[in-house]
Amino acid sequence: MNISRVFIERPVASSVLFVSILFFGWLGFRTLPVNDLPNVDFPTITVTGTLPGASPEVMANTVALPLEREFSRISGVDEMVSSSSTGNTRITLTFSLKRDIDSAAQDVQTAISQAIRRLPSDMDPPTLRKLNPADAPVLILALAAKNVPMAELDKFADSHISQRFSTVNGVAQVQVFGSQKYAVRLFVDPNALAKRGLGLDKVVSAIQNANSNLPSGALQGTARSYTVRSDGGLDRAAAFNPLIIAYKDGNPIRFSDIGRAVDGVENEKVRSWYNGDRALILAAYRQPGSNTVEVVQQLRDLLPEIEREMPAGATLNVVVDRSEFIRDSIHEVNFTLLLSIALVVGVILVFLRNIRATLVTALVLPASILGTFAVMYLLGFSLNNLSLMAITLAVGFVVDDAIVVLENITRHVEMGKERMAAALEGAREISTTVITMTTALTIVFVPIMFMEGMVGRLFREFAVTVGVAVLISGAVSLSITPMLCSRLLQPSHEHGWLFNWSERAFDAARNDYVASLRWVLGFRGTVLVGSVIVLLAMGLLYEAVSKGFIPRQDTGVIFGNTRAREGTPFATMIRNQQAIAEIVQKNANVEAVMSTAGQGVGGIFGDNIGRLIVRLKPREERTAGADEVIQQIRREAAGNQALRLFLSNPPAIRIGGTLSTSDYVFTVTGTDLKQLYGPGQALEARLRALPLLQDVSTNLELRNPEIQLNILRDRASALGISSQQIELALFNAFGGRRVSTLFGESDQYQVMFEVDRRYQTDINAMESIFIQSPGGAMVPLSAVAEVKSGVGPISVAHYGQLPAVMLSFNLAPGASVGDAVTAIQDIAREVLPDNVSSSFTGSAKAFQEAFRSLPILLMITVILIYIILAILYEHYGYPLTILTALPFAGFGALLTLLAFHEELNIFSFVGIILLIGLVKKNGIMMVDFALQMQRDRGMAPSDAIVEACKVRFRPIMMTTMAAIFATLPIALGYGAGAETRRPLGIAVVGGLVFSQFLTLFVTPAFYVSMERAARFFSERKSKKPVTAAG
Repeated sequence: MNISRVFIERPVASSVLFVSILFFGWLGFRTLPVNDLPNVDFPTITVTGTLPGASPEVMANTVALPLEREFSRISGVDEMVSSSSTGNTRITLTFSLKRDIDSAAQDVQTAISQAIRRLPSDMDPPTLRKLNPADAPVLILALAAKNVPMAELDKFADSHISQRFSTVNGVAQVQVFGSQKYAVRLFVDPNALAKRGLGLDKVVSAIQNANSNLPSGALQGTARSYTVRSDGGLDRAAAFNPLIIAYKDGNPIRFSDIGRAVDGVENEKVRSWYNGDRALILAAYRQPGSNTVEVVQQLRDLLPEIEREMPAGATLNVVVDRSEFIRDSIHEVNFTLLLSIALVVGVILVFLRNIRATLVTALVLPASILGTFAVMYLLGFSLNNLSLMAITLAVGFVVDDAIVVLENITRHVEMGKERMAAALEGAREISTTVITMTTALTIVFVPIMFMEGMVGRLFREFAVTVGVAVLISGAVSLSITPMLCSRLLQPSHEHGWLFNWSERAFDAARNDYVASLRWVLGFRGTVLVGSVIVLLAMGLLYEAVSKGFIPRQDTGVIFGNTRAREGTPFATMIRNQQAIAEIVQKNANVEAVMSTAGQGVGGIFGDNIGRLIVRLKPREERTAGADEVIQQIRREAAGNQALRLFLSNPPAIRIGGTLSTSDYVFTVTGTDLKQLYGPGQALEARLRALPLLQDVSTNLELRNPEIQLNILRDRASALGISSQQIELALFNAFGGRRVSTLFGESDQYQVMFEVDRRYQTDINAMESIFIQSPGGAMVPLSAVAEVKSGVGPISVAHYGQLPAVMLSFNLAPGASVGDAVTAIQDIAREVLPDNVSSSFTGSAKAFQEAFRSLPILLMITVILIYIILAILYEHYGYPLTILTALPFAGFGALLTLLAFHEELNIFSFVGIILLIGLVKKNGIMMVDFALQMQRDRGMAPSDAIVEACKVRFRPIMMTTMAAIFATLPIALGYGAGAETRRPLGIAVVGGLVFSQFLTLFVTPAFYVSMERAARFFSERKSKKPVTAAG
């Protein structure tokens, strides 16, 4: 049966089909969304609970633990991490990839509702937020001003920018970092209260009663109805000063007599700057599946209108625009794709030296690629670095089928046959080979499609794209290619001197190869032993090559975190943060710096933490890459001893919900937090001394100054004062308590209450606090409690409900995550006691899981190919013959990675899996033709395989060179995003160069040895005597 006959004999239908593929493929290409990577959604939910003034231990025991116990009952929770600091608890739940984020959020909300009765009665219900740590903001803006009040700026950011951005199609949410939302702050003088016989609780109650916003009802008259309105609510700070708090001796005590009310902000301990000017930071996140470039463009189109409405003196600056890097990287990949196509067409022209034959390939190649774009659109994929890299790699694959068909038809034409007859006969001869090659290559990508975990999510789109391209190319090669050949090819009876010279050179090379092959076949045993040695050497190379995870890209943005010593006053933190930002901004490669004090990664608040977002100058204007700039700034900031600076160029995808100052986290857990202090500190000291690591830090900040009160319960009871009254007095005095709410036209604003700041400076402040007894007497705090100073933790972490110590680290220049993981595990086994467990979280954990599953995936791929080939050939041995090239491909890929100082990461590992599909093509072409020679002409196996190698030498060399040149632009790695593409390209090119030429000798040697072994066993079986029954 000749599959191609119907297409050759019906050129109109074939040409219409060809044009349709081009047209719908172009439409698909134009409408595909554009992103940097495929959508990788990690179902992650964060739950935040606040209780102002509560210590980290109180937050951990009374808020985190009850919530964690409820959350542990939810199905599909892979990881649960909590961090409790003063007044704040944040729990991050990471679910398995199979869980739907919306249903998981419903389960979490139900668990919160069930846990509320066990939470402190005076705290607001915890809030949840759906989060995808793999999805960074697509646009970060800095709203800066020198003379505009920050509360006014915050209101503009929320009402004019955030809300307007949220209406843009494709925007998921807009967050304001370093918010300076308006609030009324009430400061009271404790001595004035004591003098007038007032307790803090009475002042709070009076304020709450004075600011009311209750409905007043309506009147229903006979003639008309009336709505009753009252002005029980207050609107500004000035309205609180004349409030009457109480009466003494018939005279009113107004709030102004005991304190002052001022216009302020909710959180005074967070400040942000943009290039030295006070600013607010707005971050816009996109919805999953939306077009990043299009979303950002719509947001930027709104900026001129927003700028016209801004307060005088305010400026709006773009800090990070992810679409710029995506545009640049997609542009580079598109250029790489076009260059690969040009190189492949050039290879075909060099080998065939026929313009018409080359034109056939030049026409067929776009059909396979554009057809793939159409299928990508139907499957809901996007144009991203991985899918376009898949298309680029596919150029070398899809052209192989066309080359094999074209070369065979050309061979028949050169034999003097008519174009139609040559097309029919050539396509019929080669159709089985094409189907076998296409099927075997497509099977390579099946295991990747069904992989679980992050690697599966990341590369599923990649695998499907390449697989679809291969299938389309196989179909096109057996339909459009023969039809075009039957119309375009012409026999050339006379050739020019260049063609004749090149043909003689090619014939000489082929004859030399055939002669050397015959010689090698005389040493088949040596060849087979050498193959085994290469296989063993491949295992040694696998252990020797450095192992990485997700390559880092120079996106032009660096992220940083800062941390001061425990107990650092916020005013000092501000000065230190500004000093660090100034150092960073002086670097010649830096364009702009966004700096925040009081708020760290993930929005966590703290007096001694901060963060930086550093925008670098365009690539052509700077002298160093992002990683090198990080090392420059580290050296420049080394003299600042007051603040530790942690800079990182994070990978394209952030995995896990553990918040840390660095990229990787190692977690130590135990049943008792205090038992972790010693081992945690010892492990930190050892890791600091490890040359592979830098920026080693831990959440064990144990020397935070504390004022500790020991309540004298008997004495307090004798005075009629309860422990709750004492703690409530402390909360009212120092907790920054939210005592009331102002209801504005567009938002609600808090009323914050505390004692005057001059009574909050040191331990002596406790002497000014009085508690009112039931009899009205003012009892000093010192009469019912012992006050002393001490130290305690600044935060308490839990990992899976157990107390945990989190050690974070970055990799030193030149270090690989594989070496670091191994070294840390060795040190942990030496340092940690038996009653303490440890594990990696986040990216390091995903790295371990990936390198446990990828070798298994490789084995499954080989087994699947063997099964398919065994079914197609109906033979156990021929598939082994075809697969003899695999050890050489793996050895060449690993050796090339080692030589070019590249890591074996998930991208280069996928490149090695691709090699399995590529390198077997030569074996299929050899074995197919050799079997045909044995079957049709009765040749001996050695003569048949030599003849097969001779006849197929040109298509073998053409497909090999086409694959190498198609991948070469990726391996050279230039432009935006090249750091991701380069390892895969190097692995593929190295494996191809090393294996494709060696297999020209190894595969024939194995084929002859297998045929002789099969004949030997067959003859032995036939010589066995047959014994008669009975």
